[in-house]
Amino acid sequence: MQDLQAVATTVTLLAFVIGAAFGLVGSRTRFCTMGAISDIVHMGDWTRMRMWMLAIATAILGSAALQYGGLFDASKTIYTGSRLIWLSHLVGGVAFGAGMTLASGCGARTLIRIGGGNLKSLVVFTFFAISALMTLRGLFAVWRSSLLDPVALSLPHGQGLPAFIAPWLGADVALAASSAAVGGGLLVAALWRRQAWDANLLLGGFATGALVVAGWYVSGHLGHLAEHPDTLEEAFIASSSNRAESLTFVAPLAYTLDLLMNWSDTSRTLTFGIASVLGVVAGSAIHALLSHSFRIESFRDAGDLARHIAGAVLMGFGGVTAVGCTIGQGLSGLSTLALGSMLTTAAIIAGAVVTMKIQYALSMREG
Repeated sequence: MQDLQAVATTVTLLAFVIGAAFGLVGSRTRFCTMGAISDIVHMGDWTRMRMWMLAIATAILGSAALQYGGLFDASKTIYTGSRLIWLSHLVGGVAFGAGMTLASGCGARTLIRIGGGNLKSLVVFTFFAISALMTLRGLFAVWRSSLLDPVALSLPHGQGLPAFIAPWLGADVALAASSAAVGGGLLVAALWRRQAWDANLLLGGFATGALVVAGWYVSGHLGHLAEHPDTLEEAFIASSSNRAESLTFVAPLAYTLDLLMNWSDTSRTLTFGIASVLGVVAGSAIHALLSHSFRIESFRDAGDLARHIAGAVLMGFGGVTAVGCTIGQGLSGLSTLALGSMLTTAAIIAGAVVTMKIQYALSMREG
């Protein structure tokens, strides 16, 4: 019989390492989805967007390779179920996109900035986590579960793209064809232009995508039990959802705050998500110290504080409602080729673009 505590320790330790690597790479390369969108909207610069596209391509192709090797099953994640809560994905995605614009970055960027000494991000983290908890099982959860989640499509199969064409091609060919079409297409689009062959862009794209794949391997393979000795059912050790997990920074932020607030409650334990959150902060702090970029930063004025708090609340609500963020849905979810992840990612981009346009119009009017 496997030592369950040893498995949990292995999973959480490796999750911390993956998170730390993500924090280091994100700090070094300035990997940021909100920044990528802003660069295009305000400057027409696609550099960081190409980095994100490269990360998605790497995550898709790497996850497919894991599935072919029998080391990961995408059907055992929160992303690929047969129930498509399309309204939640759209509303939550738009709210998250608007929120990350107001708060100067998504959940992942917030953690990276905390490691660099940014006090603004510490405030964002707190309100983000509180809002996420409220949407998971508090006041916002009542609205989410009664107004948004019931609006859904029930599919006869999983919502991953391979499931739609598997009846004609077979499961293996469908996975290969879908992964090659989407992942390969994004890979070509990201690297097509000569300026894309930049060391930071390549590092940020390939490494970030590879870390998502590593997360699937750790949680979906090393942490997987075909039969739990107590329940005699399939289980994923150190997983808050009892599913295979990879990098995501919405619910894990909420669970991190919950653990800190209820440390003496033995029902609260360290999970893959919480360990990865702590790892990101540690990794970014190491980079900040080594690069001498660590500095304390606070709010300019009351208006700046209010905008960041509002953005944090929107991100917490939107991220839970949409079942993920720019990393959870925009990388981990997309690596499973799930329709819900595609809807959420598109909605996040739309929410961010509209908010940026409004901010720019208001700034021009004030000027």
